[in-house]
Amino acid sequence: MRRAFAVGLLLAVIIPCIGIIVVLKRLSMMGDALSHSSLAGVAAGLILGINPIVGAGAVCIAAALSIEAIRKRIPKYSEMSIAIILSAGVGLAGVLSGFVKNAANFNSFLFGSIVAISDFEMILVACVSFAVLAAFVLLHKELFYVALDERAARLAGVPVRSVNFVFTILTAVTVSIASRTVGALIVSSMMVVPTACAMQLGKSYRQTVAGSIAFAVAFTLLGLFLSYYARLKPGGTIVLLGVVCFLMILLVKKLAALCVAAAGRGGS
Repeated sequence: MRRAFAVGLLLAVIIPCIGIIVVLKRLSMMGDALSHSSLAGVAAGLILGINPIVGAGAVCIAAALSIEAIRKRIPKYSEMSIAIILSAGVGLAGVLSGFVKNAANFNSFLFGSIVAISDFEMILVACVSFAVLAAFVLLHKELFYVALDERAARLAGVPVRSVNFVFTILTAVTVSIASRTVGALIVSSMMVVPTACAMQLGKSYRQTVAGSIAFAVAFTLLGLFLSYYARLKPGGTIVLLGVVCFLMILLVKKLAALCVAAAGRGGS
């Protein structure tokens, strides 16, 4: 559990950093496409006898670069690139999974197994977390400009192609390592839900980034506690807590707006 908390906190910090850029670029389903594609890499790794995370990382990088390449070819319908790669990833994972001898190992990547993290996987998460944080801090302005408007960023002198390449690689690697801990079917929710909660409260980009990280850390800590004592799946518990929190924020904002409207009518 100590190892699970350490890995969970590291991922809770870096996943929202990736998630907010994905959301601002209107590519919220990119996490789904990469996470499902990572299952093909997991199956390939199990078949070839290598670490499944390494296989997942390789396939995720290839899938992420493919999404970016297709998105550039059809900019008016960029969301189609995600659907195409998602379909290819699911199909390939379905075919390769039939050749996996130990189905239990493959199934553990569907919903995650954060309490079964090995020393190698923990070191890998720590290295990836450091790389993602360093890149996010060094390129935060460029990532923000590219996320808001690529054309304007290019005119402003931002190296859009290089920034997109770095971000694509970081996204793929983050998804591949997170698929082992929170699960391939859940990692995309970890990207979007904390960001969605923070966007309801944050009034600036920095506030939204800080808020999304705070929400992700809170969901992870509480989710691990609940999953340990109630014997629940950690990944699913973390995501469900996030969804409940998001709905509560919307409800509170709605009630607050109604109270303000009622007070305004009473004063007039």
